[in-house]
Amino acid sequence: MTPLLILAALAAPMAFQDIDALDRAVAAFAGKSQGAEGGPRTPIDSRLRLKACPMVSLSWRTDAHDAIVVACTGPEWRLFVPVIRPASATTPAVAIARAAPPVKAEPVIRRGDPVVVEAGSDGFAITREGVAVGEAPAGGRLLIRVDGAAQPIQGIAVSAGRATLPGWE
Repeated sequence: MTPLLILAALAAPMAFQDIDALDRAVAAFAGKSQGAEGGPRTPIDSRLRLKACPMVSLSWRTDAHDAIVVACTGPEWRLFVPVIRPASATTPAVAIARAAPPVKAEPVIRRGDPVVVEAGSDGFAITREGVAVGEAPAGGRLLIRVDGAAQPIQGIAVSAGRATLPGWE
C-alpha cells in the first residue's frame, strides 16, 4: 500500500452512532418522553463516540423496568439508560423503610455465650457446640469458635444459644 493510500484511509471520517437517534428510540421504547415518569431520566451523553451500528436492539434491564439496555452486536457496545420509576412502582413497605431510621435488633446471642450449631434436613441432623465470637440478632450472622477447628465458623442466630449454618435455615 502506498503512503498516499494510507493517508487517505486515515483521513476518511469514521462513522459514529447518532446519539440523538438513540435518545428518540429509547423514548419510543419506554413509551414516555425524556424526564417524564416512566421515561428516560436523562439524555444519553452526547460526548460518546460509539461506532455506527446497523441494527440497535432495545430491551428492559430487569422486570422492574428500571433501565433500558441499548445494545449493538457488531460493532459490540452496550448502554444502560436509567428510567424514572413511577411512584406506584415503590411498594409501601419500601417507602416506609426509607422514611424510618433503622432500628437495631436486640441480639439473641452475645459474645462468649455457649452456642449449639445445628444443620440438617429430612433424615439427618448434625450439631456442634461452640462459643460465640460475636453477637447477632435472630437471623443475623456471627462467628462461632468450635473445638477442633482452626478458624471460627460462620453461623446464623436462630434463638438464644442456637444457631444454624448458612444455607441450612
